[in-house]
Amino acid sequence: MEIYKEFVFEAAHRLPNVPEGHKCARLHGHSWKGTIYVSGDLDPALGWIMDYADIKSAFAPIYEQLDHNYMNEIPGLENPTSEVLARWIWRALKPRLPQLSRVVINETCTSGCIYRGEDDDA
Repeated sequence: MEIYKEFVFEAAHRLPNVPEGHKCARLHGHSWKGTIYVSGDLDPALGWIMDYADIKSAFAPIYEQLDHNYMNEIPGLENPTSEVLARWIWRALKPRLPQLSRVVINETCTSGCIYRGEDDDA
């Protein structure tokens, strides 16, 4: 079984490695949405996998780093694409949330990334 908790944060970025003239090379911001998924067995006594408050607590320090900040200045996010951001969140969150199964990042209402730790070597 899998549960999820959504978070919304505001952050600016630019993509320094895109071709010259690409609109994403310019500084711009998004209302980002992140969804943290946790999988596990249902606790028969509690009737849940885990408390949603525990997911929120684990994500809180990451949220503080991202919300209303310029992501390019955060170590590891110098080229903050959705893909890089999803993996960066995974790597920061997995030690605090071992049942983490997916990180979904939406940088717009129609564009995003799903990361399941598949290439995580950290």
